[in-house]
Amino acid sequence: MMPESRPQEAADRGVMGRTRRKLTIVSTAVSVVAFAMACYFGFAAIQGDFGVLRRVQISAEKRELQAERDRLRAEVERMQNLTRRLSDTYLDLDLLDERARDMLGLIRADEIVIR
Repeated sequence: MMPESRPQEAADRGVMGRTRRKLTIVSTAVSVVAFAMACYFGFAAIQGDFGVLRRVQISAEKRELQAERDRLRAEVERMQNLTRRLSDTYLDLDLLDERARDMLGLIRADEIVIR
């Protein structure tokens, strides 16, 4: 009986060896695919359209735009003040004199211009 069982055991070992090899190849392929997906999603989480770096960039742009908005608001307020001071209802003669001198290049006879 011994000789008959040995060929059967060898055949079983051959089948099991092929099965183990297939499982090893499949598990390796699954591991490689899982690693590739993890790398892709990790890259997207850091540098993608909605990633961490893009969020930091958007925050910086937001601060710059808010500073520009505040600067423009101050400029508009200054221009509104000057416009009001030169309006018919409220005429600031000193401002009118300053603007006329600046725009027309006028000076009084008793003034000296230093540039």
